[in-house]
Amino acid sequence: MALRSKKKRGEEPEGEEPEAVAQDETTETEDSALEREETEEQRIERERGEYLDAWQRARADYQNLRRRLQTDIDAAVGRAKESMLLELLLVLDFMDMALAAPVESQEAQNLKYGVEMTRNQMVALLEREGVKPIATDAAFDPRRHDALEVVPSDDHEDGTIVEVTRKGYTIADRTLRAAQVKVAGKPEAEAADADGADDDAEEARD
Repeated sequence: MALRSKKKRGEEPEGEEPEAVAQDETTETEDSALEREETEEQRIERERGEYLDAWQRARADYQNLRRRLQTDIDAAVGRAKESMLLELLLVLDFMDMALAAPVESQEAQNLKYGVEMTRNQMVALLEREGVKPIATDAAFDPRRHDALEVVPSDDHEDGTIVEVTRKGYTIADRTLRAAQVKVAGKPEAEAADADGADDDAEEARD
């Protein structure tokens, strides 16, 4: 009887091992679950960043598209507007020609008064659209003036505008229609002498 009791007491330590192993397995399972949970959070954070980047790129592309479309629309409207304004400028030219004609009768005077009123209304409309006449009281500017003829003159400096054959206009600081002008130049005799002097100087250099 005593022998059996000793064996039982000797077997007790072996009986405790399964419980210790179970505790270790539980700890490992909890650690693995924690690691998986952290990995899941990282994945969600990464996907959130990707979705945010994609949304921001799409928004930027949409805003760029809107700006390009608006620019194209403004350019198309501007071209159509300028074409219409050029037609109005032709009508204005005809009115100026009519007003420059001599008036003798009262009926013609009344007609002239009506044309003048109409012209004033058209000029006001053009001004509201930003159309302004080009100055012709300064030196010739190829960006604003078209030189139809060079007029020999001793009374004006070279390049001075001496006559305007058709008025020019600008819109938003751009030339809508260049002014057609005549420009002062050297008299033919002086120009010939200057050309001859240049030829002599060139021959002397040779």
